[in-house]
Amino acid sequence: MILETLENVLASNGLITAFMFVGALVWLSYLISAKLTRGQVHGSAIAIALGLVLAWWGGFTTGGSRGLSDIPLLAGVGVLGGSMFRDFAIVATAFGADVRALKGAGAVGALSIVIGVLLSFVIGAVVAVSFGYTDPVAVTTIGAGAATYIVGPVTGTALGASSEVIALSVAAGLTKSVLVMIGTPFVAPHIGLNNAHSALIYGGLMGTTSGVAGGLAATDPKLVPYGAMTATFYTGAGCLLAPSILYFVVELFL
Repeated sequence: MILETLENVLASNGLITAFMFVGALVWLSYLISAKLTRGQVHGSAIAIALGLVLAWWGGFTTGGSRGLSDIPLLAGVGVLGGSMFRDFAIVATAFGADVRALKGAGAVGALSIVIGVLLSFVIGAVVAVSFGYTDPVAVTTIGAGAATYIVGPVTGTALGASSEVIALSVAAGLTKSVLVMIGTPFVAPHIGLNNAHSALIYGGLMGTTSGVAGGLAATDPKLVPYGAMTATFYTGAGCLLAPSILYFVVELFL
């Protein structure tokens, strides 16, 4: 009786339940990061990976197409993970960036952001074409996902990409984030990644905020704010360039 009442309360307050569920998932992810990987893999990457697995499990067990939100108790996850909250988070992140600090990185820091976005996009687009994708919308979305797992969904939604393609863009961005987290401590001594200026440039080239933050935290925690700052601007630049200029460029070649 008590369990039925609790289930009814949770189901009737779906959004609150979704916040509680995601909060518990993030707490577990950071616990796994600290205890099993000693911080080498950032908790946010583990949380995203677990989220993707749970989304697959939810769709598989219910036969639906909306992941965990097909389960009545977790229907609020569909709202929390929808475009409204996603875009709100992106805008909030952009407002938290300090343009004056970016100016401190100089022209090289600003140029690193543009180069980083273009390089990641081109690599992602080439991989998409090599796997048989010829639709400009799909190629652009996957290329944007190779920039970050935020730019991919934003671009896919703006261009009307299918949910499968958007999921691939998220997977591409997540893979990049994990690789950056794990690889940064190993490459840092060889590229001079030991000061604020190099961290600014590195964040602009790599772009994935969670990946750069996790990698720099394992290298030198003092470098995290600098790399994360340009990585944040990278995300904003990607969200502006991918659904517009880069999409039209892809259309010219496909």
